[in-house]
Amino acid sequence: MVGETTIPLFPLEVVLMPSMPLPLHIFEERYKLMIGECLEQKSEFGVVYEKGSERKKIGCTARIVQVLRRFEDGRLEIMTQGVNRFVIKKIYENKPYLQAEVIYFDDEEEEGADNLIADGIKLLEELDVMTSKKRDYRSLARMNDKIISFVLSYNDAFTMEEKQTFLEMTSTGERIRKSVESLRKVVEVMQVTEEIKRIAGGNGNLTRR
Repeated sequence: MVGETTIPLFPLEVVLMPSMPLPLHIFEERYKLMIGECLEQKSEFGVVYEKGSERKKIGCTARIVQVLRRFEDGRLEIMTQGVNRFVIKKIYENKPYLQAEVIYFDDEEEEGADNLIADGIKLLEELDVMTSKKRDYRSLARMNDKIISFVLSYNDAFTMEEKQTFLEMTSTGERIRKSVESLRKVVEVMQVTEEIKRIAGGNGNLTRR
């Protein structure tokens, strides 16, 4: 999707990526209003990473895929999914919540990186075993390269700053390469940590006597 439009904006201390899930608990009045309008209009809103006084200019739109729970006081628990990335051109403050004039962008066309994808999925599986997570790796392998690149880079082991860097990349291949490199480092560190725990649990002391 390429083009320019105005969307509701939801600054959060999280990074959302295309096709990735994001559960949200809506409790502020301005966002109750915003989400209510999005539900009524079946429209998307923009999620942009904000920490302290710094707000990034590149974010991702979110589609509400399910209302998980409604509370009597108007609070909502919803499940959203990332759709399209955007660059903020202008902020509007004429409503209780922020709006932004945005331009959508996508990855540039390029050849895939099949060997790296296989490595990335294997590393992801190793990490999931260590963190007791499960996912359908066969289905993952059948996804297109761009979605796989976001799956790899959306991992909880990465910081929000790292995720933001992955989000801003316009090269699928580069995102895959960088996320695989980062995943490999994470897995190696966790393997060492697990080995230290195993040794410590075996004799109760790592020091030489």
